[in-house]
Amino acid sequence: MKILVLNAGSSSQKSCLYEIPEKTLPQQPTEPLWEANIDWSGSTDFGEMKVKAKLEVKLPGREGAIAQMLETLSSGKTRVLQQLSEIDIVGHRVVHGGAEYSQATLITPAVKEAIARLVPLAPSHNPAHLEGIEAIEKILGKVPQVAVFDTAFHSQMPKAAVVYPIPYEWFEQGIRRYGFHGTSHKYASGRAAQILRKPLAELRLITCHLGNGCSLTAVKNGVSIDTTMGFTPLEGLMMGTRSGSIDPAIVIYLMRKYNYDADKLDKMLNKASGLKGIMGKSGDMRHVLQAIGEGDEQAQLAFDMYVHRLRASIGSMVASLGGLEAIVFTAGVGENAAAVREATCAGLEFLGLKLDKEKNLSFPKDMDIATPDSAVRVLVVQTAEDWAIACECWYSRFK
Repeated sequence: MKILVLNAGSSSQKSCLYEIPEKTLPQQPTEPLWEANIDWSGSTDFGEMKVKAKLEVKLPGREGAIAQMLETLSSGKTRVLQQLSEIDIVGHRVVHGGAEYSQATLITPAVKEAIARLVPLAPSHNPAHLEGIEAIEKILGKVPQVAVFDTAFHSQMPKAAVVYPIPYEWFEQGIRRYGFHGTSHKYASGRAAQILRKPLAELRLITCHLGNGCSLTAVKNGVSIDTTMGFTPLEGLMMGTRSGSIDPAIVIYLMRKYNYDADKLDKMLNKASGLKGIMGKSGDMRHVLQAIGEGDEQAQLAFDMYVHRLRASIGSMVASLGGLEAIVFTAGVGENAAAVREATCAGLEFLGLKLDKEKNLSFPKDMDIATPDSAVRVLVVQTAEDWAIACECWYSRFK
């Protein structure tokens, strides 16, 4: 079956087409037949395909751009289909599914209404998901579409981890920890079990999704029992441009002392904080590490703060799990920044964790980089979010 995946962000649209056998789901990711990327930031550089063809076009809104993108599936140098009707199902990453969706869900008018209702909780993402869903409806007609929610994997967290210590009435109004990056955490934990050759149902794992956005999840017996992101993706770890958790009284102080309003606070905490806020130049870990090599003290401070908060949060996840078999690093920083992995693991040696420094520097991919005698395994898993979405679509047709 042919599965189209749309992974919409606030400023980009990543898409790919997979062909998966109808009777057997491969145990590991397969290469997509076709890939494309749209940048909504104003650039007209459109559609970088598997064959590396590029099209220069004026983007006529999301629906028009998606339509042009899909045309490349069945025409030109990037053609992999005779006609678009060969697409069997379309999967969408949806950032926020609230408390009501605990698994990938076939999209209906009611599901669309729920995604729209949650726009205030994910204003940079849920509107883009809706536009993508509606564009597919117009272009491909009645092809089945599936929503794969970032929040779904965290839906089984115990209430003690979900409810905030504020008046309980606000929990009843929907203010609670939802957690995010769920598709990535779910995939990384499943892949970790394969690498360790142990049943996922017997493992206690900490999955570390470290990219521009960062979150940890404590996975026990295949279930998320705790996570660092909360009501929004702003809570938790220090990130590329997001502050992560801070004393909430700072916000009150800035409002009273400097007349900060909601928009100014939002911009500061989400776009001008984290690594970028401390270094002052960039929130990209690659730039931070380069600047450290050039003797930049602010960059060193940003790195040290990042690792300090990461270690501290890992410690809290270990406490939630009551033990630990493996730490799993994934996403852009987790997979590629050996210095981050080394510094993080250096603070966890009290757990019996021993990092093999040579393996850590060998650009590991889907690999255990702990020493043979380490009491805790350390894994690097290559993220495969689009493949995970495609798998959810496959299950939705055959489960």
